[in-house]
Amino acid sequence: MTGSQPEGRIADNIVYFARALRKAGMRVGPASVKDAIEAVLTAGIGSRDDFYWTLHAVLVTRHEDHATFDEAFRLFWKSRELVEKLLAMFSPVALENRERQKPRAAESRVSDAMFEGHQNAAPPREIPDIEIDARFTVSGNEMLRGKDFAQMSAAELTDARRAISELRLPFDMVTTRRFKADASGRRIDPRAMMRASARTGGALILPKFRSPREIYPPLVVLADISGSMSQYTRIFLHFLHALTEKRRRVHAFVFGTRLTNLTRQMRHRDPDQALADASAAVKDWSGGTRIGETLAEFNRLWSRRVLGQGAVVLLITDGLERDHVDGLAREMERLHKSCRRLIWLNPLLRFDGFEARARGVRAMLPNVDEFRPVHNLNALADLCVSLGRSRMHENDPRRWLDAVTARAA
Repeated sequence: MTGSQPEGRIADNIVYFARALRKAGMRVGPASVKDAIEAVLTAGIGSRDDFYWTLHAVLVTRHEDHATFDEAFRLFWKSRELVEKLLAMFSPVALENRERQKPRAAESRVSDAMFEGHQNAAPPREIPDIEIDARFTVSGNEMLRGKDFAQMSAAELTDARRAISELRLPFDMVTTRRFKADASGRRIDPRAMMRASARTGGALILPKFRSPREIYPPLVVLADISGSMSQYTRIFLHFLHALTEKRRRVHAFVFGTRLTNLTRQMRHRDPDQALADASAAVKDWSGGTRIGETLAEFNRLWSRRVLGQGAVVLLITDGLERDHVDGLAREMERLHKSCRRLIWLNPLLRFDGFEARARGVRAMLPNVDEFRPVHNLNALADLCVSLGRSRMHENDPRRWLDAVTARAA
């Protein structure tokens, strides 16, 4: 294939490919499609990788769209897998049993976008009427709440974001050292008494009372945006936006190979605009990760500013540190001592056979108050309940550490 005379109908195929990307949730307009065709004609296609990165450079404008583009390219431009999916969809006979592979990120919504309408084109078949007793089945809403964020379709992600905005937020008030005027309080307020008596010239002194003031503690989020965590972090940022709208002192930080403060971007009232501003501010989305270095930067520059008055820290990462773990353990200990409560949210806990074997996980767990999953709506709902309560035993990180120690012995 040459740059000036592309073989076959490559331009038409790029148009169809862009439509599939748009249905899968990416922002691909007519101008981007035209630029992609011109880029392919200009650069030419020497190999499959050249073609991939030429389209990627033009069509992918947000870091979080990389997984969607990668999965769509794999399905659309690899004819063998495309034929197998079509056969599996239209064949009335079950294919041979094969070992089921782990679903890939964005696979569900990309497949829905590419094969949309094919079922309607299939010849109609007479289906006998069957009555089903659904008293003990799970509703669609309950199925959505238990589905992994990484395997949701574009429509399911939209429903999930709507459900996140309707979550009942935690009531986790903390008592401060300051007081407020309270007629039913148990403490005498001498200053208020003196001010009131000054109005009458000191002739009449009436008792005034006060009680301790209760406030919402600061909530600080440190979210991993590396390649394995980007999909979960993006969904969690919708939850964080809902928190920011309804309570003060919510601070958002994301990290990959560097630390980025997104607190100002998350204060935008429109959640889509807030996420767009956040995506534009981050330069290392879906890249590598250096947990120890970024935590050290947070402890040095931001901890004294945002971790006062009993702050709660939500750390979202899989704990797969690429550097040495000695510094990671030290920075985790410092972070733990600087806040009232440190909760680690790890999507790897969605697997029943998860074990704390990775060096980074073992270095972080001793300095964590709770160890929780964050892969679906049920996990977020449980987190809201947990924030309004004290430490919960079933999420004690020592369970995983003791299990690894017992297995080693």
